[in-house]
Amino acid sequence: MALSNKQKQHLKGLAHSLKPVILLGQHGLTEGVMAEIELALAHHELIKIKVASEDRDQKALVMDTIVKEANAEKVLSIGHTLVIYRTSDEKKIILPKK
Repeated sequence: MALSNKQKQHLKGLAHSLKPVILLGQHGLTEGVMAEIELALAHHELIKIKVASEDRDQKALVMDTIVKEANAEKVLSIGHTLVIYRTSDEKKIILPKK
């Protein structure tokens, strides 16, 4: 599922007011954290994740791994914050047409 620019802009607007649901700490990306991401995506569809890492390359690698493992779309990544989207069965967010 590839998002168009119009759809990404819509999701960025919705994500602006969100607070991070997942905070990655010193232990990094564990199975428990991935399980929480899965639950959050199933419930909210659009979530913010805070990745605390000083190494820029490691932070990018962790963010890419999260997107890949969660089978989600990366909407935005600024600094330590990652916003991802994945549709759920209930379709809570209506995306604009491509």
